[in-house]
Amino acid sequence: MSTNTAADRIVQFLSRQGVQRAWCVPGESYIALLHALHPDQKQGIDLVVSRQEGGAAFSAMADAKLSGLPGVVLVSRGPGACNAAIGLHAAEQDAVPLILLIGQVEARDLRRRAFQEIDYGRMFGGIAKWVGEAHGPEEVPELIARAWAMAMQGVPGPVVLVLPEEVLAMPCAAEAPAWLPPLPSLPDTAPIAAAIAAAERPILLAGHGFEDATGARQAALLAFAEAWNLPVAVSFRRQSLFPNEHPLYVGDLGLRNPDAQRAAFAEADLVIALGTRLTDITTQGYSWPAPRQKLIHVCPDASWLNWRFPADIAVAAEAHALLAAMPPAPVCAPPGRAAWNARLRALHVADCGVPHVDWPDGLPFAEVAQLVGRVAAPDAIVSVDAGSFAAPFYRKVMWKPGQLLLPSQSGAMGCGMPGAVAAALRFPGRQVICAVGDGGLLMTGQELAVAQARGAAIKLIVSDNGSYGSIRIHQERAHPGAVSGTDLSNPDIPGWCRAFGMPVLEVKTRADYGALEKGLAAPGPFAAVVRSSLRAILP
Repeated sequence: MSTNTAADRIVQFLSRQGVQRAWCVPGESYIALLHALHPDQKQGIDLVVSRQEGGAAFSAMADAKLSGLPGVVLVSRGPGACNAAIGLHAAEQDAVPLILLIGQVEARDLRRRAFQEIDYGRMFGGIAKWVGEAHGPEEVPELIARAWAMAMQGVPGPVVLVLPEEVLAMPCAAEAPAWLPPLPSLPDTAPIAAAIAAAERPILLAGHGFEDATGARQAALLAFAEAWNLPVAVSFRRQSLFPNEHPLYVGDLGLRNPDAQRAAFAEADLVIALGTRLTDITTQGYSWPAPRQKLIHVCPDASWLNWRFPADIAVAAEAHALLAAMPPAPVCAPPGRAAWNARLRALHVADCGVPHVDWPDGLPFAEVAQLVGRVAAPDAIVSVDAGSFAAPFYRKVMWKPGQLLLPSQSGAMGCGMPGAVAAALRFPGRQVICAVGDGGLLMTGQELAVAQARGAAIKLIVSDNGSYGSIRIHQERAHPGAVSGTDLSNPDIPGWCRAFGMPVLEVKTRADYGALEKGLAAPGPFAAVVRSSLRAILP
């Protein structure tokens, strides 16, 4: 009978929890873990070899959003862990469960400044929910179970488990304990129901707590909003939580909300914040809800309650579980509710238009984003990188039930391509669209090689405006006409796409939009490089 190593115990635990895929860049410091994931071990976990650890971490984070289970990333010590740090930070900002497994120097060399050694407790202590380090093989099963629990419970987030090289290869008799999600603990919902029933101008703010790979939580949110006749806004970059064409959808709380919309939201007499931490962008710079506005705040981690916003009713619970426990809605809403809902809806719709303007330096990319919204499949997954090109995907596209917007709330460039790769591997039958700017493309675009090797069909849309556009906007406001550090000299991007075996369309005028639609609808991979206008986005 073969002896189980500590590495085997990690893989066995992850497999029992339902993990189907892990992401890595190989390293000598965790050879034993790579061996435990070999197909001959029959653990059922697909090991995806990325081209850079940042790409691996972004892919794992996107996979976690799609599966509902922690994304798993394997990296080597030192440089590997440093490269993966961007995904750890993004997972914390996005409230996504992520487990980063780091192969470490041998235990005897810990804290001796050995080759590529880092103290990861100090390095990641301000980002990760928990950092654990094994010193012997018998500790490993308990530590991987603790890592899983910490990643999943409360507000989901990233955790780190540090594994010395020789410890992973040592025999381990102990097995990881079983993990079961804690039972929900719910308050008396009568005061919540009474406050909602009495409000004439309420707003339901829906956050990460309603993200669900099955769509069940989004369906529960929709049913609750309809039953109680509540206008729904979503927190930062979570537009696909609620059907955007529904008359109760009133937009998002994000960057640069229109002044009229912000003024109207400030008139709400009740804010029902469900499954959100009420962080700075969602709260418009910690200015909303205002002290005079009544607040119901529901978040599974009590440390976020009454932190910046004292709540009239603060509940440490999962938002979707709370909705299931709510009593039936009253038959009639307050008399002013219908007019309030219609007003908020009209303000959102007014912000969705894209004016038809001809720009001398290219196409307004907002038109391309709206085209994607019109022709995307009913179950399309759209992975959006960070940058100014992405803004219209949040305000100018009407996301439908079944579609999934896959951005990074952290605003980290480089998330788009790795996210699309993860989506294409997890759902090979669905249309996967990746929208990325010319800046983000050359950060992690090489992860397209993973899709090519796996036969995954990604529809790639590149906005090429020769600039770090988001920063250029700020630069023009602060120092008009003084361009410094924001211009890009790009390679032959269409040729770069062809090198990955993709058919390529160059979109230079509106006459090319028809071919773009056909390329998105056709089977197989496809790339469109859009000559987009920089002037269209500048102040």
